[in-house]
Amino acid sequence: MMRKLKDDVLLCLIYLAAFFAEFLLIGILVYVFVKGFPHISLHFLTTVTSVLEGTVGIAGNIVNTIYMVVLTLVIAVPVGIGSAIYLNEYARPGKIVRLIEFTTQTLSGIPSIIFGLFGMVFFGVTLGLGYSILTGALTLSLMVLPLITRNTQEALKTVPESYTSGAIGMGAGKWYVIRTILLPSAMPGIVTGIILAVGRILGESAALLFTAGSGYFLPRSLGGWFHKMVESGGTLTIQLYLSMEKAQYDTAFAIAVVLLGMVLGMNLLTRFFIRKIETAKFTDAGGE
Repeated sequence: MMRKLKDDVLLCLIYLAAFFAEFLLIGILVYVFVKGFPHISLHFLTTVTSVLEGTVGIAGNIVNTIYMVVLTLVIAVPVGIGSAIYLNEYARPGKIVRLIEFTTQTLSGIPSIIFGLFGMVFFGVTLGLGYSILTGALTLSLMVLPLITRNTQEALKTVPESYTSGAIGMGAGKWYVIRTILLPSAMPGIVTGIILAVGRILGESAALLFTAGSGYFLPRSLGGWFHKMVESGGTLTIQLYLSMEKAQYDTAFAIAVVLLGMVLGMNLLTRFFIRKIETAKFTDAGGE
């Protein structure tokens, strides 16, 4: 009787904790949307702020954010996945592997402001990139690299060993097995890690204050779109911070709604792709 009572109490506490977390999330979303959504318009999303023209817009910041996400992923994803493949499939367990894993865990715990200081000094000053989107992307690549590597490692470990041993027993090479069996089977976990990295990129501001700058103008020519990578570019989070600093609360909440929408869209897109991948795997397995 006493054991059942304890179980019921613990079950109630677990449900209470879950509902409290849901309540906090819903409360934050509702509050931000109520404050910011009325100030969002097509003009706000497609123009840039100009004192001379009397406009307030975030089109330049949206473009900068997209640049930042794409550049960071182009740099970090191949390195992160490659590192995970090496650690799981090629490296022999020992001091080197433990050192790499310890370094990865340490990197994931370093405050973002320190990454910003390092990026400013090394990429901005030493390499001469200055305040630019490329400097910010290189800095963020260091920040999200541990996240991508660890998630890819865990995803690779979930693939049954019988898959690889069976393929190798039939004469397949190591890289062929990795490319055709391991990576496709682990793809849902890898995609999840990449989306988590995108979420961190979208929400980062401290590191970018020291590296990317706060420029928000749109390029005026085709060549300007390519040159924009080496120019100052403030993301949505930077503009949100600057708007709060200037007491422009309506603009700040509107930017917050756009950021939440982008994160929500990313999560929904991730679920869609993961379901597609799993459905394709199930169909292929059924066909075989």
